Amino acid sequence: MIIPGIILLVAGLVTGISILWAIGMVLAVIGVVLWILGSPGHAVAGRRHYW
Repeated sequence: MIIPGIILLVAGLVTGISILWAIGMVLAVIGVVLWILGSPGHAVAGRRHYW
């Protein structure tokens, strides 16, 4: 989720389409939160690892 979020952020900035930038920001933030929650080895949303 982090990588697609970053790709959409860059695409939104380059093209000037603000909805791509907003969706990319949301995806990147959700990806970072899930990564932080899953990093100490705790299950996140029923999954032992989050890729």
